[in-house]
Formats: sequence, structure tokens, C-alpha cells
Amino acid sequence: MTLSFKKSLFIFLLLSNVVLAQETDNAAILKSIFTKYYANEKVIAKGRLQLLSFYCKKAPNNEEVLEVISKSDFLKKNAEEIKKQIINNIDEDWSAAYDLLFNNQNQYLKKKVNNCLSFEEYKTVSEKYGENNQRLMIVSKPIYFSKNTFALVKVAFYRSIEHNSGSYLLLEKVNDVWTIKDHLNVWST
Repeated sequence: MTLSFKKSLFIFLLLSNVVLAQETDNAAILKSIFTKYYANEKVIAKGRLQLLSFYCKKAPNNEEVLEVISKSDFLKKNAEEIKKQIINNIDEDWSAAYDLLFNNQNQYLKKKVNNCLSFEEYKTVSEKYGENNQRLMIVSKPIYFSKNTFALVKVAFYRSIEHNSGSYLLLEKVNDVWTIKDHLNVWST
């Protein structure tokens, strides 16, 4: 093997480990979010309407994060690291983290969580049943900071044009478990 090839292989392996670790953290954060918000949902059964659906795409982080930072002394201390991750134009989905979360584990939780839906699929289901009690949970791309021990994630619930809610979750990683520590910038319409 040439020296150039060895360097390329080393960089590839290093980046692969970073990406895998990120997806593992994404899956663990999804588990915390699903455990909290699907706690009162019934297990999916034939013919039963599931009222909470999960949106497939990661919502981008936008300037709203700056407002959240301004209201938290803890986030202000980490503002520069957080601001670097504000990216308005991402095109990522949750499929890798979703698959990792439910691949041979967390099967009881999986019985409550549908496969993710696109916005168009959600609208079709919502119109089909004519119910105003269905919600689409939209989760932003996590912002990791403070040596990857904290994360900031926006969780929003879309019901209709006029009935929506959400907040930012501050999560902390303790013993490889992501725990929701606080709800920030809570809102509803």
C-alpha cells in the first residue's frame, strides 16, 4: 500500500466512526423524544387511528435558535459553538437514526411509533379521517455542544394551519443516555 492510500484509508475510517457516533447519538435522542411524547399513545393495532405521526425530514435550525440562546445563561456560555450549527438549508432525514433505534431493540416503543410520514402523506391521512386531533411531530436536526454532552433540539407539533405547538429541548448525555433537562421557548398557537 502506498502512503497516500494509507492516509486516505485512515481519514475514511476516522470519518466513518464520527458519522456512526453521530447517528448513534441521533437515535438515542429520538428514543428520549419518542419515549416522552408517545407515552400516552396507544399501541398500533389493525384499524386503530394513530393520532401522533412522525415527520421524516429533519427540520433545519434557523435564527430562532438565537432567541433561545438569549433567554438561557447556560446556552449563552456555549453560544459560539451553537451558532456555528445554524444551517437553514439542510436536506436530511431521520431514516438512519430511526432504523438504528428500532433495529432489534426498543420493540415496545416501536409498537407505538408509526413509520415516518412526509407532509403530503400526513395531509392525506388527516383529510381521510377528517379529524382535528391528529398531530405531526417535527424534530429538528440536533445541535450538539459542550464536548457532545449537551444537545438542543426543536420539537414542534403540527395539527393544522392554526393549531400548533412546540419547544426546544435541552438534553444532557449522562452515562450514554440522553435525558431531557429543560423545555425552552415553549409556544402554541
